[in-house]
Amino acid sequence: MSATTAAWPVQVRLPGQAATHRGPVDLTMMYVMHHAFRRDLGAFAEAVRVTPAADRGTWQALARRWELLAEALHHHHAGEDAGLWPALLARTDDAGRRVLRAMEAEHAEVDPVLEACDAGFRRLSGHADEDARAALAVRLCAAREGLGRHLAHEERDALAIVQQVLTHEEWDAIEEEHFRAGLRPAQLLALVPWCLHGLPGPVVRDLLGRAGRAQRLVWLVTRAGFARRERRAFRHLDRDGQ
Repeated sequence: MSATTAAWPVQVRLPGQAATHRGPVDLTMMYVMHHAFRRDLGAFAEAVRVTPAADRGTWQALARRWELLAEALHHHHAGEDAGLWPALLARTDDAGRRVLRAMEAEHAEVDPVLEACDAGFRRLSGHADEDARAALAVRLCAAREGLGRHLAHEERDALAIVQQVLTHEEWDAIEEEHFRAGLRPAQLLALVPWCLHGLPGPVVRDLLGRAGRAQRLVWLVTRAGFARRERRAFRHLDRDGQ
C-alpha cells in the first residue's frame, strides 16, 4: 500500500448501501443522502398502506413530510445533473460515459413517479379517498423500487468513476457549488435532523464531530421538533427500535 492510498478516507457503509469504492474522495454525505432517501421511501410506502383514508390530520402531516423528501431529492438530483455528471463526463472513458448517460436517464424516469406521489398526498390531505390511497400505495412501491435500483446503480458504478477521476478538492468544489449553494436557512434547519435520522449511532457521532459549531447547534435545537413531527406523520407505524 502506498503512502497516498494509506491516506485515503475510510468509506462509510450504511444499511441498504450497494457498494463502496476506495479512493481520495470522502463520499460520506452522498451515502448519508442515499440512506435518507431509502429510509423515507420505505417508511412512506408502509405508512400509506396502514393509514386510514379518513385520518385527514395524519395525511396532512404525511403530505408535509413528503414535501421535505421531495425537495431534498430534487435538489440532490439537480446537483448531480448540473455539476457532478458533467464533471465526470469530461474525464471518463466511453464505458464511464455510458454509465453517466444512464444516470441522467434514470433521473428522468424517477421524477414523474415522484410527482404522481405528490399528487396523491395532496388528494388525501383533503379527501377521504380510498381509491387514491390504494393508487398512492402502488406509486410509492414503484418509486421505492425505481429509486432503489438507481441508487444501487449509482453506488456500484457512477461513484466508482468519482474515485477514479476526481480529487478530494475537486469533489469539495462540486459539493459547494452544486449541492450546498442555494439552500435557504429554513431548508438547512429541516435537512440537518432529517439527514441524521435513523443513522447508526457511531456514524451520527462521527458526523457531528466533524461538523462545525453552527451545524451541531442546529442539530440540538431541531432534533426534538423533527422527532415530534415524525411521530405525528408516521403514527400508524410500529417504529419501535427505529
